[in-house]
Amino acid sequence: MSKPLTDQEKRKQISVRGIAGLGDVAEIKKSFNRHLHFTLVKDRNVATPRDYYFALAHTVRDHLVGRWIRTQQYYYEKDPKRIHYLSLEFYMGRTLQNTMINLGLQNACDEAIYQLGLDLEELEEIEEDAGLGNGGLGRLAACFLDSMASLGLAAYGYGIRYEFGIFNQKITNGWQVEEADDWLRYGNPWEKARPEYMLPVHFYGRVEHTNEGPKWVDTQVVLAMPYDTPVPGYKNNTVNTMRLWSAKAPNDFNLHEFNVGDYIQAVLDRNLAENISRVLYPNDNFFEGKELRLKQEYFVVAATLQDIIRRFKSSKFGCRDPVRTSFETFHEKVAIQLNDTHPALAIPELVRILVDIEQLDWEKAWEITTKTCAYTNHTVLPEALERWPIYMFEKLLPRHLQIIYEINQRHLDRIAALYPGDSDRLRRMSLIEEGDPKRINMAHLCVVGSHAVNGVARIHSDIVKTTVFKDFCDIEPEKFQNKTNGITPRRWLLLCNPGLADIIAEKIGEDFLTDLFQLKKLLDFVNDEMFIRDVAKVKQENKLKFAAYLESEYKVKINPESIFDIQVKRIHEYKRQLLNCLHVITLYNRIKREPNKKFVPRTVMIGGKAAPGYHMAKMIIKLITSVGEVVNHDPVVGDRLRVIYLENYRVSLAEKVIPAADLSEQISTAGTEASGTGNMKFMLNGALTIGTMDGANVEMAEEAGEENLFIFGMRVEDVEAMDKKGYNAREYYERLPELKQVMDQISTGFFNPKEPELFKDVVNMLMNHDRFKVFADYEAYISCQEKVNELYRNPKEWTKKVIRNIAASGKFSSDRTIAEYAREIWGVEPSDVKIPPPNEPRE
Repeated sequence: MSKPLTDQEKRKQISVRGIAGLGDVAEIKKSFNRHLHFTLVKDRNVATPRDYYFALAHTVRDHLVGRWIRTQQYYYEKDPKRIHYLSLEFYMGRTLQNTMINLGLQNACDEAIYQLGLDLEELEEIEEDAGLGNGGLGRLAACFLDSMASLGLAAYGYGIRYEFGIFNQKITNGWQVEEADDWLRYGNPWEKARPEYMLPVHFYGRVEHTNEGPKWVDTQVVLAMPYDTPVPGYKNNTVNTMRLWSAKAPNDFNLHEFNVGDYIQAVLDRNLAENISRVLYPNDNFFEGKELRLKQEYFVVAATLQDIIRRFKSSKFGCRDPVRTSFETFHEKVAIQLNDTHPALAIPELVRILVDIEQLDWEKAWEITTKTCAYTNHTVLPEALERWPIYMFEKLLPRHLQIIYEINQRHLDRIAALYPGDSDRLRRMSLIEEGDPKRINMAHLCVVGSHAVNGVARIHSDIVKTTVFKDFCDIEPEKFQNKTNGITPRRWLLLCNPGLADIIAEKIGEDFLTDLFQLKKLLDFVNDEMFIRDVAKVKQENKLKFAAYLESEYKVKINPESIFDIQVKRIHEYKRQLLNCLHVITLYNRIKREPNKKFVPRTVMIGGKAAPGYHMAKMIIKLITSVGEVVNHDPVVGDRLRVIYLENYRVSLAEKVIPAADLSEQISTAGTEASGTGNMKFMLNGALTIGTMDGANVEMAEEAGEENLFIFGMRVEDVEAMDKKGYNAREYYERLPELKQVMDQISTGFFNPKEPELFKDVVNMLMNHDRFKVFADYEAYISCQEKVNELYRNPKEWTKKVIRNIAASGKFSSDRTIAEYAREIWGVEPSDVKIPPPNEPRE
């Protein structure tokens, strides 16, 4: 087979990234050498590859800064409504390449670096991922920031600057081992510390009732230091800001309590305050009620709201003097979007500021709060919903507890008036859940305190309205909306799959990068022999490139002609990596049974992190790796079946694996995955989906035509019916000989002869208490996989389906999602105004 072109060679041939002007190249080389000389190689004569990376990063950053300042000036002059996206997670990945693309500098940098005798791709690989998120929720926030800037919205992302992001995953003897992600070890060239905007955040203390109203006193203060990261829009000169807060102890922290003279201990105790921003909690779709987590949630909210109010009051660029004193127009100038319940405390905190500090009466404060805040729900899994114990609030945030009680009292009075005597409804709708201990239901707080509540795919939003928040929806149906998730086509097509972006641009021009619906035009080329060949060729090159990467990283050789069958996402029972695993073992058994039969070769790749405390998820990883050990070393199997566990799955690995995928596994139990966004990335990059009718899969099937996806298994109503009558796993085990064989192999130690009992917890769960009904979909899944094999034997028909999928993926751009949020929730209009670049005078 021919060797794949390197990205360097490809970039020389392509158009989408813009032609490099000679002037640009010379200027970038000059800037690069200056940075290398002054900022990096101070007392060393030899530059390391990391020095080169930093020199390039600073060179690119120089192009950002003028636009960044100009954008902020523009906002202060025009005074638009500002959007504040509050999220405890921003899973940004790497910044260098994305910035070059959005500024239109990619080719000039490539050429300049090439002329300097360096390789751009090698420098890009040096950058650490900013892994400040667990998975879908944090990556969605990152895509949203890109889209908000590209649509010219005056938007800010607010979160925490975790010193340690999502852990690095090592697989050792088949087990997950966690290592700390010290991503700031070498510094971060993309952030700017802003100590002049440092703010105090209060904890603990007590509430005093005075003539002027309640006062929160005797608190412990932690300082919030902002670090700003520029967020460039795509070729529109807009640069927005992501502001992440870092916790700092004030200088007198704990010192006054140590008159005894233990000065050393007092200084060491400063760590207690600074621990707030030390580490990201590594749970995805699971609530862990730890005090430190509650501190993180309040920390980001308290700092952010002070910042928002300061900006609202001042409104002149760089000015701190209040211009506005009335809060009447607050909600007309400020929108706050809560990304899940993690920043729910923004609601009582805004009420506290308006009532206790700005001295507004309750009714006015509450009206402003609800008109300002909106809430996005991301899950219906009960174990994921935040319910904080009252005793923790009492200690940590005593004033907020009073405010929540007051919100709840007024809310319940209203319900009681609407439904006299319906005490059951009051219990269901209360913000406070009785029990031992009593808890605050944060989702209820968000629904009551927001003017809009949205799910993240149509099926999910319907479930939210008919189950989780049914009582609330009965009363205020107009509050509930759907905003189907999306992904940014800049990172998830142009950046990660330049070959595909280029052949698309050749056919339909380049406007699809800002208007993804234009991909529909590709339907005209479904039968175009040349285009079919080009699409297949790009996919094959991506597969060869990824196979070479696997060989260098994992020392495994895989068959590039095989189906690249990929499931990458967090490891969770509801995502059913186990169903995939059962299919692998079934295939293995079939090859062993008929070793001379012709099988369609497959390379099954599964990747993802398990939360460190999630025993079953860790067992699932061990099972997959154990099955891989047996399959990959069986000479009878040869290269017809391979199982690879992709270690340390993260944004930068996703950018390599997604363009190489043939088959995308989206196989959650119907009704459990809120939306998914990986499914959209695979679709856009020319993989076919095998999936259940869950999350955004439903809308993908609608856009592309169900016949162009491999849809199988129970629908939501089937799952509900099964819940009513009871799910009996044993019945499937007895009835399906292949399933029985697979389960017997797992339970008797076939895949782990040294410890035959190792997987007894997995077997016991699947047989006796599987909430996600793996066996119920096994038969349909296996026969659907046979259809995959059948189609793969016909490369031309396969590629036609691929083209239909790419053509149908226009809906799944985060630009479309954000335009809907803007118009239907925030009340602002996206703008295609181009701010003039720094080298042009402003009018």
